[in-house]
Amino acid sequence: MFHKILIANRGEIALRVIRACREMGIRTVIAHSTADADSLPVRLADESVCIGPPEARLSYLNIPSIISAAAITDSEAIHPGYGLLAENSAFAEICRACGITFIGPSPEAIRLMGDKAQAREMAKHAGAPVVPGSEGPLAGVDEAQSLADSMGYPIIVKAAAGGGGRTMRIPRPPRPARRRRAPRSAPPSSTSRSSWKTRGT
Repeated sequence: MFHKILIANRGEIALRVIRACREMGIRTVIAHSTADADSLPVRLADESVCIGPPEARLSYLNIPSIISAAAITDSEAIHPGYGLLAENSAFAEICRACGITFIGPSPEAIRLMGDKAQAREMAKHAGAPVVPGSEGPLAGVDEAQSLADSMGYPIIVKAAAGGGGRTMRIPRPPRPARRRRAPRSAPPSSTSRSSWKTRGT
């Protein structure tokens, strides 16, 4: 059991971690940006440390600042919540190297699951059910179109990397080609019939 953990997140996510820690008798340190200095998680946590300005890349994604905050507060572990650094294998690796417990998957598992094509393959080998889809990364649009036609719509196209749904797209089925029609006019004369047919095809 930990004596104290640092929470590297904000808002409702941080609140959930704080409440769970209170139930377990664990002290909490909230790492926050200047924009969140008066937020509810900061008021409810046992301690707080400002780790940077409002921009996330300079605060909640600033790994050196978060590691330093954990060190100066004697936090034994870091809870990343979800989003932000929760799926950053490098951050989990740095925590391990610094002797701080990363509350989440191992760096190896994060890297493995970060590649969606590889993760799907592992799930299949483990006997877990997977939704119908390609057997691996698609080579291009033509292969994707052919697979979509054989599977049927709707489908989702997902990048092998990325997260949070930002790399998912729902393509629409191609519209059937419309058949061209000859313009309505008086019936053609016998001398112009063949040329009319040619224009209509």
